Amino acid sequence: MKTKKITVMAMCTALAMILSYVESQIPSPGVPGVKMGLANIAVVFCLYRLGWKEAAGISLLRVVLVSLLFGHVASLMYSAAGAVLSLLGMIGLKATDRLSCVAVSVIGGVLHNVGQILMAWVLMGPNVVYYLPVLIFSGTVAGVVIGVLAGLIVKRVRPSA
Repeated sequence: MKTKKITVMAMCTALAMILSYVESQIPSPGVPGVKMGLANIAVVFCLYRLGWKEAAGISLLRVVLVSLLFGHVASLMYSAAGAVLSLLGMIGLKATDRLSCVAVSVIGGVLHNVGQILMAWVLMGPNVVYYLPVLIFSGTVAGVVIGVLAGLIVKRVRPSA
């Protein structure tokens, strides 16, 4: 692996961790569990600039490190479930080259929330499914915002890795 690529991956991992921490300091908008997913700016950027393997590595590394530093076992389980499902959806849609960065990000946001609900179902039972429409809406809104931001960054940062 080239030194430039490793450097970009390290910077994206650090940025994702910083954005996760910053987001954890922002008060919830009144709906439990609803967040923007700012760290996904780095993941979507990597997906488009470096490739799916690198984006997956950065996403999963961020989930583990942020959970170890700022969270607990439950946050690791929920984040990992959301991240894996989100990554699978984004990687699959990006591979088609038919959808924009925004559409790929929206699918990632929605699937992240679906993954978290599935984990909650496993841990707490099916009564948590009622919360899914709220999370799908918030995942869509967050996905649009993250997709627009990541798309702008992808266009403005020249490929170097």
